[in-house]
Amino acid sequence: MAKVELKQPVVEAIKEQIDGAKGIVLVDYRGLTVEQDTILRRSLREADVVYKVYKNTMIKRAVEGTEFEPLTADLEGPTAIAISKTDATAPARVLAQAAKDAKALELKAGVVEGTYYDAQGIQVIATIPSREELLSKLLGSIQSPIANFARVIKQIAESKEA
Repeated sequence: MAKVELKQPVVEAIKEQIDGAKGIVLVDYRGLTVEQDTILRRSLREADVVYKVYKNTMIKRAVEGTEFEPLTADLEGPTAIAISKTDATAPARVLAQAAKDAKALELKAGVVEGTYYDAQGIQVIATIPSREELLSKLLGSIQSPIANFARVIKQIAESKEA
């Protein structure tokens, strides 16, 4: 059996995972201990992020012709890929948090919502709260003036009764 026939299913599996992805981040995982890697994988799973280690050539072939093609420039050395189809900033957020605890983990680059970011850009993306957090903050800021207005009206009504 030819090597190409063995590699094609892996490339297809990567293509399937990145199809419809909102965010992808590449990391250099050299130097992580087993314990750190286990914690990292658990936190990524909880955030609904797929985390895999593939050969760079396989990733290059899979991203050819997609919005993720700019990542090929960063595919050097050991590379792991984190993919999220639900939350665009989740891979960056979780990996950046893990990198604080595990100094060996190095963010390389990523594509979020179709835009390529280098390592510094991914660090900035990691500071963006999740969609749910942003929505709750928005609702809180909308509710606050209404609640204050209701309290003022109630106090006026109580003072007129007295």
